[in-house]
Amino acid sequence: MHLKDSERLDDLQRNGYKIIQDPGKFCFGMDAVLLSGFASVKPGGRVLDLGTGTGIIPILLEAKTEGSYFAGLEIQEESVDMARRSVELNGLSGKIDIIHGDIKEADGLFDAASFDVVTSNPPYMINEHGLKNPDSPKAIARHEVCCNLEDVIRAAARVLKPGGHFYMVHRPFRLAEIMNLMSGMKLEPKRLQLVYPYVDKEPNMVLIEGVRGGRSRLTVEKPLIVYEEPGKYTQEIYDIYGY
Repeated sequence: MHLKDSERLDDLQRNGYKIIQDPGKFCFGMDAVLLSGFASVKPGGRVLDLGTGTGIIPILLEAKTEGSYFAGLEIQEESVDMARRSVELNGLSGKIDIIHGDIKEADGLFDAASFDVVTSNPPYMINEHGLKNPDSPKAIARHEVCCNLEDVIRAAARVLKPGGHFYMVHRPFRLAEIMNLMSGMKLEPKRLQLVYPYVDKEPNMVLIEGVRGGRSRLTVEKPLIVYEEPGKYTQEIYDIYGY
């Protein structure tokens, strides 16, 4: 497998799978791994990841679950190219498709109500005018340049089957907005978990699950703590990573 000069090959510690990344553009973070641990895919399930980047979430979910088909939608051509080469490298071409396209046009790319599960690790930051280079890969991945939170939740609602599950990782400061948008689009919030870097710090991530057409009842899971001490993960994090 040919790597470009700026790319590297990372071991995912699952099924011998590896992923191609470019540190100068954008590499997946812990949020993607935690989302893959939070999401549940039933045997035979069809899964779509919105804004898949280099394909980390479909690849991890294929490794961890018995889903039958995984798709990743990504707007940045370079990320699509890396994701497709990673899928091929891992021998997953028959199970994972990487589609180049816009989240805002997802309903034209996929049939309505055609997925059992939708996942997303979307840009967290509201698009500020002060961005020095809004067209850079890192800016597009982190800021709402090409899509916003409403676009992501609307796309998920349209392609999910009734009773289908939506899983997203985001930032706690936008939680009220997230829950309002999900409820408004009939993706009823059902499960929520806050992620804390240390037990005595404020949470810096939120994992949330919604069900299309679900009844109103929310379960808040126990907090997920990342570090016991600097440089040492808690056992829960090691379990999610598969170490």
